[in-house]
Amino acid sequence: MNFIGQSAKSVVIIGGGASGVLLAAHLLRDPDPDLRVTLLERQGQFGQGLAYSARHRDHRVNVPARGMSAFADDPEHFWRWLQRRHPGRYESSWVFVARRLYGTYLEELLGEAGEHVPGRLRVLSEEAVALHETEGGVEVLLANGTSLASHSAVLAVGHETQPARGRGIAVRVGSESDTPLDPDAPVMILGSGLSMVDAWVGLCEAQHRGPITVVSRNGLLPTAHRDVTPLVIDAADVPFGASMTELTHWFRALVEETTRQGGDWRSVVDGLRPYNQRLWQSWPGQEKRRFLRHLRPWWNIHRHRLPPDLHAGLVRAIAQGQVKLVAAEFVGIEQLADGVRATIRRRGGSSRETMDVARVYDCGGVSVDVRASGNPLIRQLVQSGRARPDTMCIGLDVDDSCALIAEDGQASSRTRVVGPLTRGRYFEIEAVPDIRVQCANVARSLLAPAKV
Repeated sequence: MNFIGQSAKSVVIIGGGASGVLLAAHLLRDPDPDLRVTLLERQGQFGQGLAYSARHRDHRVNVPARGMSAFADDPEHFWRWLQRRHPGRYESSWVFVARRLYGTYLEELLGEAGEHVPGRLRVLSEEAVALHETEGGVEVLLANGTSLASHSAVLAVGHETQPARGRGIAVRVGSESDTPLDPDAPVMILGSGLSMVDAWVGLCEAQHRGPITVVSRNGLLPTAHRDVTPLVIDAADVPFGASMTELTHWFRALVEETTRQGGDWRSVVDGLRPYNQRLWQSWPGQEKRRFLRHLRPWWNIHRHRLPPDLHAGLVRAIAQGQVKLVAAEFVGIEQLADGVRATIRRRGGSSRETMDVARVYDCGGVSVDVRASGNPLIRQLVQSGRARPDTMCIGLDVDDSCALIAEDGQASSRTRVVGPLTRGRYFEIEAVPDIRVQCANVARSLLAPAKV
């Protein structure tokens, strides 16, 4: 087994998507020439990940450019980069850029971080399959049979998609199975959230003319962004720890008062954002489960909004009849000689209904049960007891400093976790404005011992 040398100030980051790149950039802001950062990404595309490798021009970020800086303490960083790259193209920082363009920003950010003090950053296109803590650090086993020895490690593996439903008959957007379609063929999309919009965008760019049926349990569509100022909400007014019913009443009353005074409900949602993680952490497990089961669909469509022009185009497609939104449960799917037969049960009904289409897109979102992870490293950590699922099983359990918690409840002094894998503790930790703050905190924590 080949060991790559270990430094007393070395960090290996497993995952080179947005979370991994943001953490590396924050670490490498430290001027210490002895700091060594190794970034692993099995796909070999650093800064891309699931979100920012989108191939279509209208696969866009759902946060305006003014909120997409890699650094919370330098909020104009991305906007300045955007102006340098496309001078005169954008009149305002309230613009929603293509996700692949933001992926380019992250790639260049990583490159600049490594060039600032040469020799401190190493990027490897390798897959980590196991992690062991040693007396002096961590050992990361790679799929190629070699190992990396480091002082500490950070899991930044990002989102993990579920296998497409229906024994692989349904198709994931952008997968190898997402081949060109007859432009007049009927299509079904499972799910009505942001992933559905990605599928619809891809069909639009392919000039698809056939009917598109969108099936989701609640039949809800994401709402549109509007350029509004977040409401200033005092922390003392937020009902931390209140029941879901009490919180809902408080929130609706605040929205009604804001709109009565000529404001916008979006201001309330955005004004609450600084407290979202604290609210989540203030609830007992029962309230968290109630939220996930009953309120999350409504929260998501108001919290995770669409660029206005995309939203208007989708609403127009529905009004014109090309897109049909159906509130129903997906029951099953079978392959036909010339297409696919999907079975649904409409909300409020008991009878089943079949629809024959050319393709079913599965846009049901990302995997939420960490116990069913397809990542060999996550499986190894959980099975060995070095990690445990959070109480919701929607990520790994971590403490306040994002240290990995083992099966026996002990927090690791060597291994941290950032990004969506920590959503059990933070819930809202999937967008750049939240992840960059977490990465800054973890970077400070990792670097602090070396400065004592």
